[in-house]
Amino acid sequence: MNIILMGFGKMGKKISQLATNKGYIVAGFSSSSNPTSNLDLQNVDVAIDFSTPETAFKNVKYALDNNIPVISGTTGWNNKLEKIKKICIEKNGAMLHSANFSIGMNIIFEANKKISCLIKNFNYKIKISETHHLQKKDMPSGSAIQLANDIKKNYDQNIPIDAKRIKNIIGDHSICYKSNEDILEIKHSAINRDGFALGALTAAEWIIGKKGVYSMQDVIKY
Repeated sequence: MNIILMGFGKMGKKISQLATNKGYIVAGFSSSSNPTSNLDLQNVDVAIDFSTPETAFKNVKYALDNNIPVISGTTGWNNKLEKIKKICIEKNGAMLHSANFSIGMNIIFEANKKISCLIKNFNYKIKISETHHLQKKDMPSGSAIQLANDIKKNYDQNIPIDAKRIKNIIGDHSICYKSNEDILEIKHSAINRDGFALGALTAAEWIIGKKGVYSMQDVIKY
């Protein structure tokens, strides 16, 4: 599998390392000093974008314009997501966007949907907490927003999100469902970035040969 990386920060470097370990070819990468438009897309199987909210739309569109399936892991650009999804469908392309590529976190997403559906007729108050490292730009995280949006599909209540930025925390998310009688809580903590990178590579393997718009939930259900 030949990959191009759009963005070469901590996640891009980790994906490059693990891709090489798996025998894949990293055919090129873009960065602040090497724009995506400079990348040679010949013989590229898939693009993976972990860039910035300011460049993500342009990066994903560049891949779609060149008929390259693209994995998007950048968060903080939700205001343009629907537009890029429409472009993908119009071009009969393939893209997969997720706020979090950890397999464990995507299991949490599914569990949260199920739990919020089961308790919707009972008197539970729900709160989401998330903690990340100081370099995390968006706050609250894209994963916390996704958790809240999934709950709102079943619950007509405001879902508070307690977001913190603390040195050296890769990523913690928890959802607390509290009634007068009991408390139910589920939590995911990332030990390192390998899980996110491996999830992105799994998604890249999965999307080749497909058309349409997908999320990581499609991958884990497959």
